Amino acid sequence: MTTAPVRRLVCEMAAPSIVIMLVSTLYNAADTWFVSSIGTSATASIGVSFTLMAVIQAIGFLFGHGAGNFISRALGAKQRDVAAKMAATGFFTSFIIGVVIAFTGIFFLTPLARLLGSTETILPFAREYLVFILMGAPFAVASFMLNNLLRFQGSAFFGMIGMVGGAILNVGLDPLFIFVFGMGVSGAGLATMISQAASCALLFWGCTRAGNIRVSFRDLSPGAYLYKEILRGGTPSLLRQSMIALGALFMNHAAAGYGDAAIAGITIVNRIVMLSIAGVLGFGQGFQPVCGFNYGAKRYDRVKKAFRFCVTFSTAVLTMLAIICFIFAPHAIALFRKDDAEVVSIGAFMLRAQCLSLPVVGWTLMLNMMLQTIGKAFQANLLAFARQGLFLIPLLFILVPLFGITGIQICAPIADFCIFFLSIPLGVPVMRKMGTAQITQISQNAENLGDAEFHSVS
Repeated sequence: MTTAPVRRLVCEMAAPSIVIMLVSTLYNAADTWFVSSIGTSATASIGVSFTLMAVIQAIGFLFGHGAGNFISRALGAKQRDVAAKMAATGFFTSFIIGVVIAFTGIFFLTPLARLLGSTETILPFAREYLVFILMGAPFAVASFMLNNLLRFQGSAFFGMIGMVGGAILNVGLDPLFIFVFGMGVSGAGLATMISQAASCALLFWGCTRAGNIRVSFRDLSPGAYLYKEILRGGTPSLLRQSMIALGALFMNHAAAGYGDAAIAGITIVNRIVMLSIAGVLGFGQGFQPVCGFNYGAKRYDRVKKAFRFCVTFSTAVLTMLAIICFIFAPHAIALFRKDDAEVVSIGAFMLRAQCLSLPVVGWTLMLNMMLQTIGKAFQANLLAFARQGLFLIPLLFILVPLFGITGIQICAPIADFCIFFLSIPLGVPVMRKMGTAQITQISQNAENLGDAEFHSVS
C-alpha cells in the first residue's frame, strides 16, 4: 500500500469495486426494466421504493465506511486487534438496526408507502414491493457493511464475489418470479430479498479468507470510542445517502402532481445516471484504501498523487458518457418504457439536462471520498449534505412553481454545479496542508538521517 506505484495500485484496488458497482447498479436497473413491462404505475413504484432503499444503504454505508476508514488507518498503524474489535462491533450493530427497520416498516407499511410519494394508482404496487425490501433490510445493511469492511482492507476481490454473486442471482430470479410464477412486482421484491441474503452470506465467508479480519462475536466491543469513530468516519456517507433519499422523496412528491408518467420518467433517468457514475464510484472506492493507508503512514505525497489521478480519470470517463447519453437520451428511456410516449419525453429531456453537469461530478465525488477517508469530518459532512440539503431541495421549491415539471427536470444538474463550486474552497486548503506537512516530514527525516550519520562517524 505504501510502496507500489500509485496509479497501478489504485487500478488494482479499484477493479473489483468497479465490477461491484456496475453489477449492483445493473441489477437495480434490471428490477426497473423487468417491472416496466407491467405498466407505468408499476415502474413508478420502483422509483418510490428507491427512497427507502437509499435509507437502508445509508445505514450500511455509515457502518461500512465508518468502521472501514478506522480499520484501514489501524492496519496502517499495525493495530490489528483494535481493527478486529471495530469489525465485529460494526457488523453486529448494523444487523440489529436492519432488523429494527424491517419490523417498523412492515408495521407501518401503507403510511410508509404514502410518505415515500405513492399516488393511489402506485400504492398497491409499492406495498407489494416494499414488504420484501423491508424483510431483506437486515441482510442489505449487513452486506453494505461487510463489502466496505473487505474493501478497506484491500480485499475488494472477496467483496466483489459477494456483491456480484447476489446481483447475478437477482437478475436470474427476476424474470422467474415476475413472469413464470406470475408474481408481478412482488416477484421483483422477493428476488431482491433473496439476493441480499445470499450476498450477505458470501461476504461473511469472504471475511474468513486470505488473512482478512474475521468477524467474531467474541470481538464485539460496543463502547463510546468505537461508535464515535464509526460516526466520525461514516457520517459523511450517512448524510450523502440520506440526503439522496430525502431529495428523491421531495422529487417524487413534486412529480406526483404531474401523474405517474412523471415519476416513472424520473425513476428511469435516475437508474441511467446511477449506471453512468457507477464505474467512477467504484474507481473512487479503490482510491479510498490507498488513501487511508498512506495517510496513516504519513505518505501525503502518495495521497495527493492518487487523488489527482482519480480526478483526471473520472472526469474523462464522465465527459465521454455525458456525450453518449445526451445524443441517445430518447433511445435510452425507450428501452424501459417505449410504449409510453409521455414517459420517454419527460425522461429524455431530464437525462439530457443531467448530462450537462456529469463532467464536474468526478471532482466532487473524489474530494468527498478523500476528505472522509482522512478524517476531515466537517468538510466531508458539508459536501455530503450540501447537494440535496442546500441546493436540490430548495431549488425544487423555487423552480417547480415557476417552471412546472421542467423545474423538476433541471434541479439536479444545477445542484451539481453548485456543489462543484462549493467544493473548491473546501478541498484546496486540505491539499495545500498535506503538501506542507510532507515537506516538514522530509525535513525531519533528513535531520534524523544527518544525526544518525554524525553519531555513526563519531
